[in-house]
Amino acid sequence: MTDDTGYLSGFRTRLGLPGIIDVHTHFMPDQVLRKVWAYFDSAGPLLGRSIPVTYRDDEQVRLKTLRSFGVRAFTALVYPHKPDMAAWLNEWTADFAEHTPDCLHTATFFPEPAAADYIATAIERGARVCKAHVQVGGYHPADPLLDPVWGLLEDAQIPIVIHCGSGPASGVHTGPEPVAAVLRRFPRLPLIIAHMGTPEYTEFLDLAEDYPEVRFDTTMVWTDFTEADAPFPSHERERLHRFADRILFGSDFPNMPHSYDHSIQVLERLALGDRWLRQVCYQNAATLFGIE
Repeated sequence: MTDDTGYLSGFRTRLGLPGIIDVHTHFMPDQVLRKVWAYFDSAGPLLGRSIPVTYRDDEQVRLKTLRSFGVRAFTALVYPHKPDMAAWLNEWTADFAEHTPDCLHTATFFPEPAAADYIATAIERGARVCKAHVQVGGYHPADPLLDPVWGLLEDAQIPIVIHCGSGPASGVHTGPEPVAAVLRRFPRLPLIIAHMGTPEYTEFLDLAEDYPEVRFDTTMVWTDFTEADAPFPSHERERLHRFADRILFGSDFPNMPHSYDHSIQVLERLALGDRWLRQVCYQNAATLFGIE
């Protein structure tokens, strides 16, 4: 284990937290995860550089490790890179959630004719969060094939963790404007902008000014790895305070180039106060997902 669990235990105790809720973790079929790791190792074109995977273990070991950090609830973010893949992934995540009670039942989608049907099925089966990866999927989020999907998720108020920023490398449809096009049509859509929208931090924060259901996750932001290439602008600290109830902790576990505790340490380093840390690391997600 590469982490100081003592630090994380002390952090939770000091803040009086029953645990940590991590809205950005990846559990997926083993053959898919191995391909993701190989892509990270090879510095694929969507990455720009290799990303070392710190927690490259079997699934049960990863679950034990995550729980040892005091993580009380987490996600199984999966994402298709082609058609006819999302429904199969949703079957896997439904089964995973059934056998993993502390995992929030996760679903995903791709712009294809069957998308509305399999998302409706996922909602009926109890999906509580979705994942959209505009960069990997290579699709425009305002693709008409996704209109019924966005409508279903807006009506059901199911949050969507969406990787739509242009980091670590830009995609054909990354950036704030494609997301703005979706929000203009579905203004109550509960989007969670992954990685705080890295590197277009300011532009995505601007979107949140107009759409009160837009939230952010902290995944990889402020870490040494990200600050080297895409530092968070110091002039936006005020909005971190103002949006304190709309920012949720995320780690990218297990696909992270540092130890888990570093993801929390960098939040403490911001010196935004204990109340902010409580909201970000637990309370906001507990409220959003109805976790007692």
